[in-house]
Amino acid sequence: MLPKTTLCIRPLLFLPEARISAISKVETLGYHQLKDEEKQFFESIFETIPMLAVDSKVIDLATMLKQQRKYFLGDAIIAATALLYDAQLNTNNTADFDKIVGLKLFNPLLQ
Repeated sequence: MLPKTTLCIRPLLFLPEARISAISKVETLGYHQLKDEEKQFFESIFETIPMLAVDSKVIDLATMLKQQRKYFLGDAIIAATALLYDAQLNTNNTADFDKIVGLKLFNPLLQ
């Protein structure tokens, strides 16, 4: 059985506008405590949901975000991607992003 985390994000994956930052793949699958069933679930997501590449515009905006405040590199790139594509960022970790002006945040685990 999949944990609550994976069950809460399922409805978001079927939205026509669903996209994933390429960095989210690294952050998610690179998590050192990821269980096998979670890994399989997330790998299937990354195979089906369109992925947004990290390009020079994303890097420039991520650099600006890091200059403004101390952000982890992955978080800065994910936030920059969401901002550039005017996309909602779905994360359980809203505290790391809530200071970014204009970023639309949603925590699916609180629903």
